Amino acid sequence: MDNLVIVATQVGVLFALMAVGFVCRRAKLLNAETVRGIVDILVVVVTPALIIDAFQRPFDRAMLANLGFAALLTSAGHIVAIALAYLLVHHERVPTKNVLRVAAVFSNAGFMGIPLTDALLGDEGVFFSVVYVGVFNVVIWSWGNCTTRNVSVKALVGPELRSIFVNPGTVGLALGLPLFFASVRLPAVLAKSVGFLADLNTPLAMLVIGYYLCGAKLGPVVCSFNAYVAGFFRLVAFPLMMIGSLYALEDVLALDRSMMLAMVVSAAAPTAALTSMFASRYGSDVDMSVGMVSATTLLSIFTMPPVIALAMSVL
Repeated sequence: MDNLVIVATQVGVLFALMAVGFVCRRAKLLNAETVRGIVDILVVVVTPALIIDAFQRPFDRAMLANLGFAALLTSAGHIVAIALAYLLVHHERVPTKNVLRVAAVFSNAGFMGIPLTDALLGDEGVFFSVVYVGVFNVVIWSWGNCTTRNVSVKALVGPELRSIFVNPGTVGLALGLPLFFASVRLPAVLAKSVGFLADLNTPLAMLVIGYYLCGAKLGPVVCSFNAYVAGFFRLVAFPLMMIGSLYALEDVLALDRSMMLAMVVSAAAPTAALTSMFASRYGSDVDMSVGMVSATTLLSIFTMPPVIALAMSVL
């Protein structure tokens, strides 16, 4: 019960910040152009700063081993999720089916998962969460991109192909990991600046989510059984599968508890905002994508506390 109260309190804080974004849209303090700029700052500036800041710690072999386990487990989790999405999520309209599959697989690990991990586990949890975000970026810019467009990976060319491996998440890892390996601390002025930028992730991300929730259209989701299936998989089934897998591997691989909990928090987050961005960019089912992001975000206030509390109890 204590774990449930702790998680519920932290989730409540995030939703209180979202409420500010909601009110700002109602009061016309935020508009679409401003929010797009905030999103660009979050993705291009804050995300790499957050990752670099997380790796500002002395090198530790045990943490490196768990970092590798985190990358392997996250990769395997996404592969399993994709396979199950093909098996479980269907729709007569191909664009809608593809959007629902992407919505089922990808969580809002950066904007929602990292702030909650930071609140619950501190810097050590964020250290492992950024690995989940790194793998997430590679998979969503490859399989997620192609699935939304209903094309094969061979169709990716130029900037789209480069974005699979060169994106803010992977750039942050490329800059942060060598600092961790060499136990190098940034100069005080630079370290403080990076830290301040990293601290922007939670409030800015919640403001953006709240802004979009204010304009949410939930009709397409409410009227679709397949959306219920995709939403249940994203919020309940997949994170429970992650807990079960980690529980089975915990003693065998001597997994770090903070790493396991960080993985569960990331896996339990609602549908990734990139789902609707891809749908809008490539002319897919935008209404369904926005509805899934909004509906799962709203429902996550009820699903994340018990799922994460369960993980805290058994792992």
